[in-house]
Amino acid sequence: MKKFVYMFNEGNSRMKELLGGKGANLAEMTAIGLPVPFGFTISTESCNNYYDEGKRISPEIEAQILHSLKVLEEKTEKKLGDPTNPLLVSVRSGAVFSMPGMMDTILNLGMNDETVKGMAHLTDNPRFAYDSYRRFIQMFSDVVLDVDTFFFEQLLEEYREQKGYASDPELTAEDWQVVIASYKKIVKDRTRKEFPQDPKEQLFLSIKAVFDSWNNQRAIVYRRLNKIPDHLGTAVNIQSMVFGNMGNDSGTGVAFTRNPSTGENLLYGEYLINAQGEDVVAGIRTPQPILTLEREMPTVFQQFSQTCHLLEKHYEDMQDIEFTVEKGKLFILQTRTGKRTAQAAIRIAVEMVKEGLIDKNTALLRVDPDQLNQLLHRRIDESYARQILTKGLPASPGAATGQVVFDADEAEALGNEGKKVILVRPETTPDDIHGIIAAQAVVTSRGGMTSHAAVVARGMGKACICGCEALKIDLKAKQFFVGETVISEGEMITIDGATGEIMMGEIPMIEPQLSEEFQLLLQWADETRKLGVRANADNPEDAKKAFEFGAGGIGLCRTEHMFMDAKRVPIVQKMILAENYAERKEALNELLPMQQGDFEGIFDAMHGFPVTIRLLDPPLHEFLPDKEELLVEVTKLQILNPDAPELVEKELLLKKVRQLDEFNPMLGHRGCRLGMIHPEIYEMQAKAIFYAIANLEDKGVSVKPEIMIPLVGHVNELKEMRQLVIDSALQVQEETGKSFEYSIGTMIEIPRAALTADEIAEEADFFSFGTNDLTQTTFGYSRDDAEGKFLQAYIENKVLPENPFAVLDRDGVGKLVETGVKLGRATKPELKTGICGEHGGEKSSIDFCYETGLDYVSCSPYRVPLARLAAAQATIRKQEKSLQVQV
Repeated sequence: MKKFVYMFNEGNSRMKELLGGKGANLAEMTAIGLPVPFGFTISTESCNNYYDEGKRISPEIEAQILHSLKVLEEKTEKKLGDPTNPLLVSVRSGAVFSMPGMMDTILNLGMNDETVKGMAHLTDNPRFAYDSYRRFIQMFSDVVLDVDTFFFEQLLEEYREQKGYASDPELTAEDWQVVIASYKKIVKDRTRKEFPQDPKEQLFLSIKAVFDSWNNQRAIVYRRLNKIPDHLGTAVNIQSMVFGNMGNDSGTGVAFTRNPSTGENLLYGEYLINAQGEDVVAGIRTPQPILTLEREMPTVFQQFSQTCHLLEKHYEDMQDIEFTVEKGKLFILQTRTGKRTAQAAIRIAVEMVKEGLIDKNTALLRVDPDQLNQLLHRRIDESYARQILTKGLPASPGAATGQVVFDADEAEALGNEGKKVILVRPETTPDDIHGIIAAQAVVTSRGGMTSHAAVVARGMGKACICGCEALKIDLKAKQFFVGETVISEGEMITIDGATGEIMMGEIPMIEPQLSEEFQLLLQWADETRKLGVRANADNPEDAKKAFEFGAGGIGLCRTEHMFMDAKRVPIVQKMILAENYAERKEALNELLPMQQGDFEGIFDAMHGFPVTIRLLDPPLHEFLPDKEELLVEVTKLQILNPDAPELVEKELLLKKVRQLDEFNPMLGHRGCRLGMIHPEIYEMQAKAIFYAIANLEDKGVSVKPEIMIPLVGHVNELKEMRQLVIDSALQVQEETGKSFEYSIGTMIEIPRAALTADEIAEEADFFSFGTNDLTQTTFGYSRDDAEGKFLQAYIENKVLPENPFAVLDRDGVGKLVETGVKLGRATKPELKTGICGEHGGEKSSIDFCYETGLDYVSCSPYRVPLARLAAAQATIRKQEKSLQVQV
């Protein structure tokens, strides 16, 4: 018989795929002798079986669950539903990859009208027993019976006010009995059924609810955001309960073995006395810092510190640990690899190498390249006067400015419109995930630094402030108050997640500074990687930034961007509107020194590294006014002012725009096709490059230009354009008396070019794969239209696994790249190859480029550090695969 259910002492950390992350770690902690409340794990395969069976637990799995329950009862010497000595359990989800707060949890299962009396008698603490029962009713009703927790919270708040209580611990056993009766009435009114009293019915309904939660909306959104496969399923962990709400010698908390915001090697976390675990995570009460536990419970704190050290050493990584203290005794409920900011990830990785805990390769693999974006953007300018409204807990570093919104749906809607918003809530729940994604930052008035908002924001690299109790939020009026100050929805605020400060208005930001640990990690990456990393830069400023971030050259300089300057557009238009060669040549002569100056600045900024310059690529109409707008202007003038002197000029312009207008500009008169029909344009650009080299050589500046012909689809196009560049170089050599070293290559962005790369390589010194256009021409998608109209639906409906413009499509576009490299090198074994599309800054695409044998990737300047790290990781993974094959 296939095994679907495993006791904690039957598993280990290597069984993560089967037991989920939580179940595997519970098994591992049990194996190494930690005080883990005993239980069993229902495997991820059971979840998939549940969906295969039409959302039904099969008789085979049900039998295994009941057998494991019996083993648990024997181990604990308690029995589920026994009124004299009841076993109470928690039911928790546990996916293969950590998904904090995304799926459902139920505590105190086994409580009913009879077992609550037994718990009261056993513990001699009726208040605790009835408090636990009301918690169970509320949680079970929310997760399993789909009764919104709002109804229970509202009733409880009204009861507290009626009794004059400030907090829940003030309620007596008798109070809780009154509340429980009201809670059960809410269930009856909302579900038309009594609250279930049979503990086994409770158990199986809860297991089904956890399986169902794998496919709830917030879990689906989280998986999509974090690229977690849908087929993995979730495990379910059934664990005997221990109680942190049994009095002032009990408590519960969440702690990290190091600071997840900064990486400092110091215990970080929070706890609550006389509380259950969900109180800390849900953010309903603001907890105490973990280090104050040393004063409250010194023996427990010492034992907990030793446990944290043991777990970090065992797992060789920073751990996120949930614990409960029951009547002075410590229990470890969970450990998992802790979510952390990019700043913390880098510091922890580097310091663990220095401590001898891990090696450099492990450190490099520990940092997610995507996280580095958090460190490469701006922070608040300290010199600017701040009008501080209030201060909360600094839950996730970084700074953000945006307009205040109070609703996750509104945050998403405004974010989709391109507006910057800051989501302000009393606390966030997993249902707010879409609003957190859309927001620049999150602020909550309740909860601590391990609340849902903090954990999710840190994982996304968003600034977050929690537990800002001075913030009084009125969700109906869409306002918050700090003393006498009122901030309404839509008003601008700035927050600093590193200090916890909330400020009025918009505050200027300054450029980031990279830490010593960051520089050292990137140095290790450079020592490891085999793949070159260049930058896409179109001006000297971007080139300087790329050089600062460690780019080994420019992989794409888009010369058309140099024509977009307001002072140059009229000259470009004059060149386009020229009626004959002489007029066009005159305009080109004006543009040449401007282009030359740009090239000199870029070459100078790159300090001798290679620079790939792409000759003009877009169609000419892009430099002219919009046809529709121009038509409106002409029509107005014809009607209102037919004698206006500018009318003739605008009519001529409209005529030219209509002549140049194309049905499909992406596939029209652009790229090398422009050079073929108007060779004087490419000639001007080539001469500007060589004049720039000649000038810089006089100043002792080394230059390595690579001239790239775009959109070649046939070898004859490259052959003709190559000769044009060579002729231009010879002319400048004759004029200046200088000799030049340069290479001429092409951008492979048309499928035919990839398929005939052996022929094209005869005329090319290098290939640069323009994967943006190659993706468009391979799929037959116009990127702007696809992303705006249907691509998101394709991804959501699993027609496509990823956006192919963000992540390289290996099966289609990737095969063309592989073919191009293979055929090109069959003709020229030393042919240099790289990619310069946006995929050059995406980690899985970089991995593909290394596996395919490309020489370099090129990406935007701010993604260069990401690419350096991802290239190192690709090298390490390939080395590890080779070793496994050898073994």
